[in-house]
Amino acid sequence: MAGIKDLEWVALREDDGRAYLLQKKPGEIKIKGLGRFDSEQLLSGHSIGERIKVGQKSLTIAKAALPEARRNMVRRAQTIGIKDSGFLISWLGIGVGSRVLEGGHGSAGLAMNIANVLGNSGTLISVEVRDEHADVGKQNMDRLEEILPEFPNWHLIVDDLSNITDRVKEICFEIDAAIIDMAEPWTVLKSIVPCLRVGGRIACYCPTSSQLEKSWNGCEEEKLNIEWAGEIIERKWSKASKGGVRPGNQPMGHTAFLLIATKLASDEEE
Repeated sequence: MAGIKDLEWVALREDDGRAYLLQKKPGEIKIKGLGRFDSEQLLSGHSIGERIKVGQKSLTIAKAALPEARRNMVRRAQTIGIKDSGFLISWLGIGVGSRVLEGGHGSAGLAMNIANVLGNSGTLISVEVRDEHADVGKQNMDRLEEILPEFPNWHLIVDDLSNITDRVKEICFEIDAAIIDMAEPWTVLKSIVPCLRVGGRIACYCPTSSQLEKSWNGCEEEKLNIEWAGEIIERKWSKASKGGVRPGNQPMGHTAFLLIATKLASDEEE
């Protein structure tokens, strides 16, 4: 096995799944749960796939990827979790080369999941109205760029979504998908729909049913076709001490209502 390269990100994983991200470079660092040490000295002579001792802990050195980056992200704003992110990415058809607008960047929880599937040929435009949230999100995305083998053409715009039409069209003439995560998604549809290609999809992330209803009405006013509306429920199971498996004690119920709408051609062909 080849040794760990300088500045390479690795994950030190505990047997229960917890992981700590660190980069091989000189200088003392402090990682909560592991302590203080020089990561270059610690990792020298080791390779990915080996066991390493840090203090009293025996850890596995693993290649850093999205799951480790997500677990170790800096958080400020509430993020869209993997339960909803995966569903949205699949329903909206987001993949290699897609052009995506994300409204409400926050701590970059959703953006990290989107960037992971876009590849070098994709484009992600993240819009955040609050500077303090944008700064935290950028920290997480900058580190993810160093971890992923491919990273999209990413633009972070600090502005209100209502003012975004021209900025988006300067980056790419039209987008394939948009995800709106803000308090009143229906108020910004007029600035986003003109950027969306025919056949492209918009998703609204709505914590309450009243927001879902207003977003639904707003999409219909913009002549969008509602494809799906609802919520995703997750329930984790665990292994029982006396044998068998059972539902976990903390089920993940409602996080938000999701609304997905499509832009169709305005006139039928004759």
